[in-house]
Formats: sequence, C-alpha cells, structure tokens
Amino acid sequence: MVKNNPLIKPYLKWAGGKRQLLSEIKKYLPKNIQNYIYYEPFIGAGAVFFELQPKKAVINDFNTQLISTYIAIKENVEELIGLLKKYKDKNDEKYFYEIRNLDRNTEKFNQLTNTEKAARLIFLNKTCFNGLYRVNSQGLFNVPYGKYKNPAICDEIVLRQISNYLNVHKIDILNNDFEYAVMTADKNSFIYFDPPYHSSDKTNFTGYQADGFNEEEQERLRNVMIKMTNQGAKCLLSNSDTEYIRELYDYKFFDIISVQAKRYINSDSAGRGNVNEVLIKNWKD
Repeated sequence: MVKNNPLIKPYLKWAGGKRQLLSEIKKYLPKNIQNYIYYEPFIGAGAVFFELQPKKAVINDFNTQLISTYIAIKENVEELIGLLKKYKDKNDEKYFYEIRNLDRNTEKFNQLTNTEKAARLIFLNKTCFNGLYRVNSQGLFNVPYGKYKNPAICDEIVLRQISNYLNVHKIDILNNDFEYAVMTADKNSFIYFDPPYHSSDKTNFTGYQADGFNEEEQERLRNVMIKMTNQGAKCLLSNSDTEYIRELYDYKFFDIISVQAKRYINSDSAGRGNVNEVLIKNWKD
C-alpha cells in the first residue's frame, strides 16, 4: 500500500475536528478501504479524508463559505496564497474586525470572488479566538479576535500539496444537503458521516450554520443511514454519546461503539477536554 503524503492535512481549525480521534476511527474502517469510493457529506476540516487520501471521493458540506475554500485550493491555489500573504502582513486586531465585518454589507460582500471569500474565511479561522467557526442567526461570522503571536495564516506547502492531490485524483466537491451528497453511493462505497453533534443539554457547539442542526435533522440523518445500509454502502458515523443518539440508532444492523475524544474547540468550557462519543457502523466484520 502506498504511503500517504503527510503534508496533505487539514488547513483549517474546526470545532468537532477528528484529528484527535483518528486512531480510533481507523480501527473501524472497512478492510481494503482503498478499494471503496469515499463519501464524506459533512467534510468540515477533512481530518479523516486527508488521512485516508482516497483516489475517488465525494466530499460535501452545507456551509458555502467552507466549501469555497476547498474549491479555491483546487482551482486557484496561487491566487489564494497571494491573498493570504497580504492578510498575514496586515494581521492585527483592528484589521481582523475590518475583514470580519465585510459580511455585514451584503452588496460589498457579494462583490468578492469565491477565492477572495475563501481567503477571508481561512484568515478569520486562523486568527479568531480558539479557531471557532460560528455564525449568528443572520449567518454572520461573530467570533472575536484571538490575539495569537504567530498564527499560520498561509501554509504554502500544505495548500499546494492539497491542490495537487485534489486535481490528480477524482475528487468531487459539493455544496449541498447531506442526503443529496450520498445519493449515488452503493455497495462499492464507504460513507463517513460526521454531523454537528447532538447535545441533550444544549451546551455543545453547533453554530456552523444559522439554522443549526436539530433533532429532526438527526432523525433524518439516521433515516439516510438506514437507506444507505439497504443500498449496500458501508457507513460509519460519529456523534456524541447521549441517550437520544443511542435510542435513535437502536437497530440490529447498527453497532454502537463507545470512544473517548479530546476536544479543544467548543463555545462552552464544559464541552472541552475528554468527552464521550460514539462511532456507529452498519456492517459486521
């Protein structure tokens, strides 16, 4: 098996990112994972995707600004790097709020190209408090300045390596609903679901989108996973270890596995540190 490129790795910090849980996730992947078409409908920072580096994949997220960064890296990486270098040179608290507030003026924000929007998001992500992506009810980015001494705003080597990988292989990048993103999956597919986590006490951070991801959406996701099971696709899902989630996936063909993860990014301090999570898979080894 060809060794994966260690320079292909997440270029964003992201709440719920899976870098700390990779060793556990890899224990429960299908055998010969490289033979499957890989699907990840909630791509986020892409820790599992970049770790596996599949040659055929469909990645998706409902967050338009997030997906703009993947597309910019694939299609316009040199322009993106140039913009990020300018951000790096100007970075201070006053400039951060000037850039953050661009989306308060809809007309002005819509004049930005997709690559300019991508550079803005990467800059804000690298310099905001705790690397937290959060929007308010109007969908406006509202995280304060992080005051880091030397944030990695422009990692040229990583961005170029990712760009090359996305272009050399068949990687489809979608900005759609998770159910649409997996509609072409079949028995030759592996799907990794990493949705915004369920929170029974509402302390976990789920503010990636203005409209959130409620229990109705969690139930719809469960139904999609049942549908994919019936279509023969192998599925693995991550979520918080709550009574609701365990009851939701209480089916004979789901295997619920307890794992412990370290969380460093959360809007509430109670959601940081060692937390209990579950991995749910739909096949037997």
